[in-house]
Amino acid sequence: MSIARSLVLLACALAGPLAAQDAVTLTIATVDNPDMIRMQELSQVFVAENPGIALEWITLGEGELRRTVETDIALGGGRFDVLTLGTYEVPIWGARHWLVPLDDLPAEYEIEDLLPSIRDALSVEETLFAAPFYGESSFTMARTDLLDSAGLTLPDAPTWDDIRAAAEAFHDPDAGIHGICLRGKPGWGENMALLGAMANSLGARWFDEDWRPQFDSPEWRATLDLYLDLMALAPPGAESHGFNEILAMFQAGSCGIWVDATVAASSVNDPEDSVVAGRVGFALAPDAGLGRRANWLWAWALAVPASSDAPEEARRFVAWATSRGYTSLVAEREGWAAAPPGTRLSLYANPDYLAAAPFARLVLRSIQEADPKNPAVEPVPYTGIQFVAIPEFQGLGDAVGREVVAALTGAKSAEEALASAQETALQLMTAAGYLRD
Repeated sequence: MSIARSLVLLACALAGPLAAQDAVTLTIATVDNPDMIRMQELSQVFVAENPGIALEWITLGEGELRRTVETDIALGGGRFDVLTLGTYEVPIWGARHWLVPLDDLPAEYEIEDLLPSIRDALSVEETLFAAPFYGESSFTMARTDLLDSAGLTLPDAPTWDDIRAAAEAFHDPDAGIHGICLRGKPGWGENMALLGAMANSLGARWFDEDWRPQFDSPEWRATLDLYLDLMALAPPGAESHGFNEILAMFQAGSCGIWVDATVAASSVNDPEDSVVAGRVGFALAPDAGLGRRANWLWAWALAVPASSDAPEEARRFVAWATSRGYTSLVAEREGWAAAPPGTRLSLYANPDYLAAAPFARLVLRSIQEADPKNPAVEPVPYTGIQFVAIPEFQGLGDAVGREVVAALTGAKSAEEALASAQETALQLMTAAGYLRD
């Protein structure tokens, strides 16, 4: 059966044929990363198969996307029919009844094929509230040619000391090569995604078991000190570098090492876009010997807001874009290495994908070993690895991210930045009722 035919059958199974009526326009809010841009391009197939549905795309940067969709959905504005959300928002918004439950997807969708940890992260009481477009953890990407030149070998399970040693060996700004590239752009989903995962690996935690902030701990000081030491080997202007900016720099050959999202693997290894394709090695996220790695768990997922006036058509698009048929469509058009990773068990049993994606097994291992229910070395009262799964975290994470940038740019010392983060966190958690005065 052809890919197009299988996608048509899935769409029909979800909603049946569209009744004769005026065309429905779905407004879709998404993030400006390569996989989502590809989805937008391939959606022409969906439109051709569903002549009663038109698509309008709103493509935004990660921070702007979050602010825009949260404002709209909290106020019931109804501007969007499909939202691109992550594993942080979905359980909170689903519990608030802001999202349409995806509890009646047909057998053709093969919901049991979804990776259990990703499916669980997008569910509330076992009800799916968003369908994963791609899933990710974090791991280490390193230039193998630079390793060879330096006479180094990066272990499959590196420590932060291994990362530091390699970055120092690679660092040659006069030759246009910086030892390491790490997220510096402020935001809970930008620099704090990395810092949160790094903190876990170094024994730090956001809160103790009584919800008292821990930024005054030695472990957080060690985390920030390590981060600042590594960023001294990063390109100038690191405070403005997020995922997209670093991806471009790594592809251009400017970075020796990058610790970041596993979803970047196919892009850095794509010979059409990356001058270092074929010269990139992959390893697990670093650790410090304390039993936790700096690997996170995340999924960008598609959800239907309860305020949509076309929920059935929106659900049809969500199912199409997150189906096995869509994965096959990407493979047919772009090659198997470009298939959206980290969502379906069947992808990691597919020999064509495994042959095209040498990083595949390591990505799957990184996802499966990430444990949001036990993220830190010491006990914590929250779930989440690179975030804390409470509504207040978005504001707190952004505030702490700004303090980290202040330390990065020299506006504050590390000690001053962490003291400010501690004070902000105490005020927020007290106001929110987690702590008593």
